[in-house]
Amino acid sequence: MEDAVVALVTGAAGGIGAAVVRALARRGTRVAAVDRDAGRLDEVTGKMAAEGLAVTAFPADVTRAAEVEALVDRVESALGPVDHLVNAAGVLHLSPVRALADEDWAETFAVNTTGVMHVSRAVVDRMVTRSRGAIVTVASNAAGTPRTEMAAYAASKAAATMFTKCLALEVARHGIRCNVVAPGSTDTAMLRSMWHDETGPQATIDGRPEAFKVGIPLGKLARPSDIADAVVFLLSERAGHITMHELTVDGGATLGV
Repeated sequence: MEDAVVALVTGAAGGIGAAVVRALARRGTRVAAVDRDAGRLDEVTGKMAAEGLAVTAFPADVTRAAEVEALVDRVESALGPVDHLVNAAGVLHLSPVRALADEDWAETFAVNTTGVMHVSRAVVDRMVTRSRGAIVTVASNAAGTPRTEMAAYAASKAAATMFTKCLALEVARHGIRCNVVAPGSTDTAMLRSMWHDETGPQATIDGRPEAFKVGIPLGKLARPSDIADAVVFLLSERAGHITMHELTVDGGATLGV
């Protein structure tokens, strides 16, 4: 990528978001790292800046529309026009539907779906005037495969996936591409929060027949960098004729469906 490229990445303090920030910065991109956890964001970006990477922290809550508009203005004033957007912010609340708390459902959609809309709308509005840009939304393989105790998460990611594809259709004539990366089980804090003991990693790889969950055919968990590589590809000119695409990165866990 050329030196002038600017990327905005949400969820930048999380495992996948941080890996995306690092992967882009290592390619010479100036990265605006966005997360609502200001303390963790400063820690993550501080380490990258110490390595000489062009990463700047911009604490913000993607669930607040006015805050997002102000965020994009601040980013473009400080770093230049945003060429690439990565929607990686996400939350997970595990619960059977019958016990699902209203506030957990609301927060899941506020971050995973409405947050994607807020940031995408603000960024693409500016991209249109420049007739260029690329967006990648990090969704989940759960968006297309039912999971027990993950109704809110799966539904929110399915909505974010279709939102991104519809946006892609609307802005294609402006030279803007929008795609989706759908990770499976990835070694992050979010995945580890689902484990109860040291058997968690192997149990995830093996699958759980009682929960109708197939294992991972490749026999390993994804690393955050595996997901970041897919994101970087879809942002790059190597994917210049790809839009409205959903790239699943799950080691075969959803059997290619």
